[in-house]
Amino acid sequence: MDFGLYQQQSMKLVMTNELRQAISILQYSTHELLSFIEEQQLENPLLEVKDKKINDVQKSAKSETDYEKVADWKTYEGDYTSPLDYVSKNEASLQDHLFNQIRFMPLNDAEKKIIQYFVDSLDENGYFTGDLEEVASHFSITEEKALYCLHFLQSLDPVGIGARSLQECLLLQLRKLDHRNNVAETIVESYLTMFANKKWKEIAKALSISVEEVQSVADLIQTLQPKPGAIYNNDPLTYISPDAFIELIDGQFFISMNDHLIPNLTVSRHYQDLLKKATDETSQKYVQQKHQQILWLLKSINQRQQTLLKVTEAIAKYQEDFFKFGYDYLKPLTLKEIAADIDMHESTVSRVTTQKYVQTPRGLFELKYFFSSSIKSEGGTNASSLSVKELIKKIVDQENKQKPLSDQKIVAVLEKDHSIEVSRRTVTKYREELNIPSSAKRKRF
Repeated sequence: MDFGLYQQQSMKLVMTNELRQAISILQYSTHELLSFIEEQQLENPLLEVKDKKINDVQKSAKSETDYEKVADWKTYEGDYTSPLDYVSKNEASLQDHLFNQIRFMPLNDAEKKIIQYFVDSLDENGYFTGDLEEVASHFSITEEKALYCLHFLQSLDPVGIGARSLQECLLLQLRKLDHRNNVAETIVESYLTMFANKKWKEIAKALSISVEEVQSVADLIQTLQPKPGAIYNNDPLTYISPDAFIELIDGQFFISMNDHLIPNLTVSRHYQDLLKKATDETSQKYVQQKHQQILWLLKSINQRQQTLLKVTEAIAKYQEDFFKFGYDYLKPLTLKEIAADIDMHESTVSRVTTQKYVQTPRGLFELKYFFSSSIKSEGGTNASSLSVKELIKKIVDQENKQKPLSDQKIVAVLEKDHSIEVSRRTVTKYREELNIPSSAKRKRF
């Protein structure tokens, strides 16, 4: 064996800070990008943000978590409404609302303090989850007196506030109805678990009433508020600002970017002139470094916007029938197919479609929405899993509620009426993902 020192050339990708930043910017949601720009502005005196409305735009941008609070399957159906509709309905907190009522009640100061203590102990849904014995001990009163104060709180608006359980919450609301429903109160008081499992026949038999009466109670209870305090949640539901637009004008698609979301970034002449006057080498290197950082930031943002535009254009082209004719025409699509179409890596497409939204003729969607697996159908064509879900939802909506379709019968309808072949297991999975109960629980009497 020959030992010695040898030179060898090799190439490898080095993950520099600049490259890492470019990848992050590609994946950032608008909200995250604006926050990042603000951080850069604080760190780099040469960076000037000409559009000073960053905070205003941030308020209109939502993280994905906030979006999941207001978006479910229904978000993607029916007529589109302005994103401005997603606004907070209550500015006053639950505590303020309750304190304003307590202030004018015929109570002595000691009782008001106890009730205010209860108010401060409510959880976000308006439930009292504390212990009466601890309250009594804290104020050196009897448990009976503590319970009296809790009952007083429970008499306030919103009805159901201060309940210690779902059962008590529902009963408080039922007892406040203009026309008391004794059957409903009995069912909630004694048969709530059976009721939750929709065991209508068993309840009807136990109470010697008809199944129709039990279902009538179910309809009534559906109108009650299980979380009376949630409507005063101060976490604002701000609207989603689309990153791009797909418009259909005279049969032609036009794709554009929502560029006003991103502020104009420039190099501050003022700071640049001041620092250029510095004669020492350290200051000059500092200026060059900060200037280079701005150039790289601008390049990364421009690359993000151009990539997002290309991906949106490719999606619009591929899903043209969906935008024109509706959900039945949504095609199965993979990240790999779009990546090949625009000559980019699959991971790049994945990053740029995460937490990015597009306004379309069919409503507002996250770009990820348009990617779904395929279901084989007759004639060699494939159906999108999302379009199959939509069909299942329509089939259930149109079924005879007294004879709801089993999953196996839904399979048969899909095959007969839509030429789509799926297994019963797949239908069950999709039905559960749509939060549609089983046929037994959908049955009306």
